[in-house]
Amino acid sequence: MIKYIGVDDTDIDLFEGQYIVPEGISYNSYLILDEKIALMDTVDIRKYDEWEEKLTAGLEGRKVDYLVILHLEPDHAGSIGKIIEMFPDITLVGNARTFTMLPQFFEDAGKCNQLVVKEGDELNLGSHTLSFYTAPMVHWPEVMVAYEASEKVLFAADGFGKFGALSLTADEDWACEARRYYFNIVGKYGAQVQALLKKAAALDIEKIYPLHGPMLTENLGYYIGLYDTWSSYKPESEGVLVAYASIYGNTAKAAKELAKMLVDKGVEKVAVTDLARDDMAEAIEDAFRYDRMILCAASYDGGVFPCMHDFLHHLQIKGFKNRTVGLLENGSWAPVAAKVMRNMLEEMNDITIVEPVVTIKSTMKESDIPAMEELATVIANN
Repeated sequence: MIKYIGVDDTDIDLFEGQYIVPEGISYNSYLILDEKIALMDTVDIRKYDEWEEKLTAGLEGRKVDYLVILHLEPDHAGSIGKIIEMFPDITLVGNARTFTMLPQFFEDAGKCNQLVVKEGDELNLGSHTLSFYTAPMVHWPEVMVAYEASEKVLFAADGFGKFGALSLTADEDWACEARRYYFNIVGKYGAQVQALLKKAAALDIEKIYPLHGPMLTENLGYYIGLYDTWSSYKPESEGVLVAYASIYGNTAKAAKELAKMLVDKGVEKVAVTDLARDDMAEAIEDAFRYDRMILCAASYDGGVFPCMHDFLHHLQIKGFKNRTVGLLENGSWAPVAAKVMRNMLEEMNDITIVEPVVTIKSTMKESDIPAMEELATVIANN
């Protein structure tokens, strides 16, 4: 049997030191109980004591024969050292890259028994058999996934992960926080996710067990379909993100007026984001989710207001592409925000920047409305 022994972390404020997780995060770990026992990953050392209790209870006096290391990131591998202390004869299972990187985290791990697996290799536990498939850069180079044939389970590492402690999000929509998780953590590596999806398509999968978020046991086509869309950099939904960076509120006023114009012109979904105050990770999520975007920013120190620069930098490093973008800039004496935004967008792939680029001087005036209406019309009809 396969037993879940993961733990929730509801005390954490920032996941990976940057992502706001108001509902926490789960660290998932699994036991495969058979003639031999395999432990599928550990948990963040933050929650080791709670996890050890669940592990001990799940073992019912037996010992762990194999620790399968799908991913070395500390939120999953942080307790490897403790497990080695508990079970000195344990065999660590990983690929060649796993064991190259492992001593960087645990210097004594090289003294343990090691089983190096390659693509398609199998590990027989009795009635359960694990097969291994590499998933480099989803989202670290050593990542692999494992398929258990008897229960038709894909242990998906960080794939299909989701923000949110299981105890707090049981009845919550999966896609919202899974989308924010995907684009901010895995988003750059769409080609690698596509390669993994092709491998998964050849397996008879009935359940997906990720390292964060709920175990997926029904309607797998829905989740796999979203991952295919996300990793192909295709827009998931028709809609417009209006993202603004405003110093005194004047650019914000223009951005909100543009959003109203878009609604009036029949755009069904318009999301408005204050880049100085709202969650940056959610802004990134919405940029990838929708097919169009309008950026509104104040000029600042001969460039663009920093939170807009930060937003565009995040989009660059996450591989943002295949979108249509409109620009509005504000400046009191030397408006340059649009030029900076354009330059950053042009470094991305397949970004269409539409005309007109709207310039307002300090405050939005009646004379600015025609150009704003024209921009809204172009975006609405694109």
